[in-house]
Amino acid sequence: MGHLDHATFGWLTPVLSYVMACIGAALGLRCTVRALGATGRSRRNWLLTAASAIGTGIWTMHFVAMLGFGVGGTEIRYDVPMTILSLVVAMVVVGAGVFAVGYGRDRGRALVLGGLTTGVGVASMHYLGMAALRLHGAVTYDPVLVGVSVVIAVVAATAALWAALNIKSPVAVAAASLVMGGAVSSMHYTGMIAVSVRVTPSGEVLPGATVMQFIFPLAVGLGSYLFLTSAFVALSPTADEREASASAQRPVEPVAS
Repeated sequence: MGHLDHATFGWLTPVLSYVMACIGAALGLRCTVRALGATGRSRRNWLLTAASAIGTGIWTMHFVAMLGFGVGGTEIRYDVPMTILSLVVAMVVVGAGVFAVGYGRDRGRALVLGGLTTGVGVASMHYLGMAALRLHGAVTYDPVLVGVSVVIAVVAATAALWAALNIKSPVAVAAASLVMGGAVSSMHYTGMIAVSVRVTPSGEVLPGATVMQFIFPLAVGLGSYLFLTSAFVALSPTADEREASASAQRPVEPVAS
């Protein structure tokens, strides 16, 4: 068995990955709250932004954490199409869950469906990302820990969507995002503890891209997207602010004498 190191850079990658998960969660929750207060095309656009934010945050969290992953006795590369597929799956499946909540008439049923869909999406992204690993050896998983990681993902997603439906203040959303970020990180590292690698020494060149060739630049790009989108959402007026502005601009009717 190869020795697995989940933090080759110390606490840097776990802490940074947690921060990215929290930013994605906060942005996604805030956009969902905005969507629930909007109608028509505006609601759809806010939900699309929420799905992209949560999906991007989760994906970035996973691969930032993977920057610190190493296996003794073999180098690691990543299959580029499979890695991109994991990002697309994260956005699409998370989007399905967010839209279920955003347009569901029965909020209880929508919450269960959305939480289950989003949680499975989070877990699917994680294990697709792991399937993109290329190394000299065979990767196996502890099925019990895999099941635990999926349960954590579903519970975390359901709790996050519940927060989006019931919590409106920015402070409460920030607190909920810290919890969701912790849950997503817990899901990731539970899934990583489930991993075992049987190394088969070989001199062959591995296919795929190295972390610095592909994963790091893409993670930086997606992280920048999250920060820029966060700034846009923070500066965008809320429905209450727009209503107050519209009321202030309405002409005052003269009072009849």
